[in-house]
Formats: sequence, structure tokens, C-alpha cells
Amino acid sequence: MAGTMAAMPIRYPAPLRPGDRIGVTSPSSGVTDALWGRFSYAVTCLRERGFEVVVGELNHAPSHVSGPREARAAELMGMLLDPTIRAVVPPWGGETGIDLLDLLDLDAVAAVEPTWCVGFSDTSTWLTPLTLTTGIATIHGQNLMDTPYAVPDGILHWVDVAGTAAGGELRQHSPGRHRTAGWDDYAGNPTVSEMTLEGRGSWARIDPGHEDEPVTLSGRLVGGCVETLSFLAGGAHADVNAFAAQHAPEGLVILLDIAEWGSYDICRALHAMRLRGWFDAANGVLVSRTHAPEPGGFTQHTAVVDALGMLGVPILADVECGHVQPCLALVHGATTTVVHDGGTHTVSQRLD
Repeated sequence: MAGTMAAMPIRYPAPLRPGDRIGVTSPSSGVTDALWGRFSYAVTCLRERGFEVVVGELNHAPSHVSGPREARAAELMGMLLDPTIRAVVPPWGGETGIDLLDLLDLDAVAAVEPTWCVGFSDTSTWLTPLTLTTGIATIHGQNLMDTPYAVPDGILHWVDVAGTAAGGELRQHSPGRHRTAGWDDYAGNPTVSEMTLEGRGSWARIDPGHEDEPVTLSGRLVGGCVETLSFLAGGAHADVNAFAAQHAPEGLVILLDIAEWGSYDICRALHAMRLRGWFDAANGVLVSRTHAPEPGGFTQHTAVVDALGMLGVPILADVECGHVQPCLALVHGATTTVVHDGGTHTVSQRLD
């Protein structure tokens, strides 16, 4: 029964401070020559903040990945086990980072002082399993290529989130603005630092019978990109129920980042995750805003409700936790309280 057993503590990495070393590696896709200017500028931005940046050998793009899976796994493991590296951030996600999961020694990672790991998209493929299997907190949101952006009011930069000590509190809120389509042209403007947020609107409650009712929900946050985690759900790398039993008997807030799949694919993926028990411990679900296809008028909201509406928990859609700018930097493993009430749309986290 929730709340009747002692939970194992989440392990929070030491707060990131100027002078610390940050590792940059590409466990999935690397960066093409055309976009290398953006990569270099993002590294420069971190150095101007006072950090020493360790740029790995595997950040280029000889193919759809930055190198052989053994080499990518070795470089990532090297950074995770290096006591002088206090954060690891990839340029971005990719497509097939799943190929290195069986090469990562997460037991070895659990045995050393933890390092902040940051990112979203295909980064979820290894970042979320890291939290679920070791109990080490990680940060969902804002890859390296997003680092130069000035975040809008209400949203914290990942560097500031990683600079928060265990026991600290974080509070973010929806800015009510979002990008309506596409991405910035990094090839033509590698130093772009202002987001184009021409869209207006905030979260929507979509669980059946409670649409747009106010709600407050809480639990430990876990989740990530649906297009990658749906293949892992129910397996050893993404056992949310084991995580909940060990770390969150009070229940979970599940984050779902919908990247690019059409609504029918998302519907099937979420049904599969539900059938594998991925939402058994959920107190509520946060779903990202998405520009992904909606064929035949079958909307992304409808897809989520079709698969998860029977759970009987609050579902908040169009949350800033995905591939549509801006993106909240949210701590996996932190105690999270979400408030959706009229014009109030907040996420508060305690690093306890």
C-alpha cells in the first residue's frame, strides 16, 4: 500500500559549479559538418559560464550514429565513471541509441559518485534507464544544442537545475508561449539564442470526464520519449514498478515526450506500455506538446486518451516537456507537485 514502506533515497549528483568539468559525447547521433558551428558555439557558451568542457572523440556524424556501438558505450561509460566530470550532456538525441544499452555497466555507475546526465529525445533511451535502475537523478530536457538559448520566464536552464543541491527546491511554470513549427536554422545562424515562441496557450486536462478541471497531483517524476521508451517498457532497463517499489511508494508522475510519431503509432505505443504495467504506479501523466502528425483527424490528444483514459488518473497535455520549444528541465526521481488551476500551471520539485 502506498506510503507504508520505507523508500530507498534517490541519489542526487553534487551541484554543478563554475570550474567543474562537463563531458560532451554523442551516444546516438553525432553532429554533421554543416551544424558543427552550433556545436562549437554551445561548447563556448558553457566555457563562458566558467565550466571546463571535455569534448569526446565521438561527436561527429560519419553515419546515423557517431561511431561503433562499442566505442560510443565506452566513451559514455568513461565520462560517467570519471570522478572529475560532474555532468554529461549530448548534443542531441538521435535514432538508434538503443544499440548500446546492453554494453552499459550501470552497476559500475551505481557504485561511484553520481554525475548529472542531461538531455531528451533519444537520450531518454539510456538516461531514463539510468534513473530507473540505479536511483540516480537525471535531468530531462535541453540538450547541448539548446544550451545557448535564453530560457523564457518560468523555465529554468538545465545548468541552473544541475546547480541545485540535494534538499533544494525548484519551481517552474508554463510561460504560455510556444514555437508553432520547425526548428532554427543552425547552419545559417549557429549563434541563435532567442527562441521564436509565437504560439499562445498552455496545458489542457484531457482525462475523460474531467476535461479542464483544476487538479493538483504529486509523486516522483520519471518518463521520457515515447518513441524510444515504448520499446523498453516492461523490460529490465525500464522497470518503473521496481523503481516505484524501491523509491516511490507514494506513486509516480509519468512524463511522456511525443516526438514525431503519428497519432495512431502513439496510440499503439501507449497501449503497449499500459499493458506492460508502465502506468500501474502513476498518480498522473504529463504529455508534451507535439507537432507530430495527426492522420485522418485522429488527434494526439485522442490517441493519449484512447490508450490511457481508462487509468482514472489526471492527464495533462501540452506540457513543456518535449520537442516543441520551450522545454522544462525536469529532474527524474525528484518529488514533484504539479498544479493546473485556471491560469496556474506549475511544476515544483524537491530534491529529497
